[in-house]
Amino acid sequence: MSAQITVLQAYNQALSDAMSDDDQVLVLGEDIADPEEGGVVGLTKGLSTKFGELRVRTTPISEEAIIGAAVGASLVGFRPVAEIMLMNFTTVAMDMIVNHAAKLRYMSGGQTHCPLVIRTMTGAGMSTGGQHSDYYEAWFAHTPGMKVVCPSTTEDAYGLLRSAIDDPDPVMVVENMPIYWTKGPKPEAGHRVPLGKANILSPGTDITIVSYSRTVLEALGALQAISGAGVSAEIIDLRTVQPWDQEAVLASVEKTGRLLIAHEAVVPFGCGAEIAAVVQDQLFGKLKAPVKRLGASFNPVPFSKPLETAHMTDAAKIAAAAIALVKGE
Repeated sequence: MSAQITVLQAYNQALSDAMSDDDQVLVLGEDIADPEEGGVVGLTKGLSTKFGELRVRTTPISEEAIIGAAVGASLVGFRPVAEIMLMNFTTVAMDMIVNHAAKLRYMSGGQTHCPLVIRTMTGAGMSTGGQHSDYYEAWFAHTPGMKVVCPSTTEDAYGLLRSAIDDPDPVMVVENMPIYWTKGPKPEAGHRVPLGKANILSPGTDITIVSYSRTVLEALGALQAISGAGVSAEIIDLRTVQPWDQEAVLASVEKTGRLLIAHEAVVPFGCGAEIAAVVQDQLFGKLKAPVKRLGASFNPVPFSKPLETAHMTDAAKIAAAAIALVKGE
């Protein structure tokens, strides 16, 4: 049996290996150095001891300053990895992300790149309330110049982060907090997962289920109930939501004729809407049922545990939606 590590450890190892391979890789964010215990969940623990506090910088509590400093560092040859502690807090730095990092390549006619990685965590299920748990990936996927990745496994956490650091343009890595302590195979040093390449986790013939981040694990958890109802489901983990792997999704849906898109974010104006629009445009006439989107209810994540559970996209909801779509219920 291969060695097992947690998703959190995979991110830590990816940062450590990237910093060892390239002394231009910097890490900055609130409380990330070892005197502050390596961040709020200890993800960067050990890095400042290993690489020094010039390369692992604990910053003031100012998200705009963190991204502004990282953008500036990227313009003079560094490859900064900036941590915004929680995805809700990216709102504070939206100007720096959207109007500066994402646009520099366009506004310089391709002469200036911004090799910046923004790491941020989020995710419902831990009763952290409405200002700490939202998924805003659609905002950044909607921004020209930004790439957005949403890992769900140890190997993807490591491989996508390494590819994000290699990329010449800004990449947001959306980390799901509730799965930080989920274990999986320890990735090989230097492992890369190409940005924009989906992973088919389970082959099927009746319906395609497309998801990413923690919701992929819920889709896998729904497989037993789905197959028990006599339905064969193909599950695709997008891994990257911008750019997303249109080729893989379209090929799968052309085969199955049905598509269910499941994500943790609220349904209206989410990434599922873009995928649904492209699929119906490209495969109109080949679909056996309308494209179905499944996501959170249109409200902030509730603090109340029963309400939070009802708000979330889980295996039972995915199974029910997939079975109904195939059986026409």
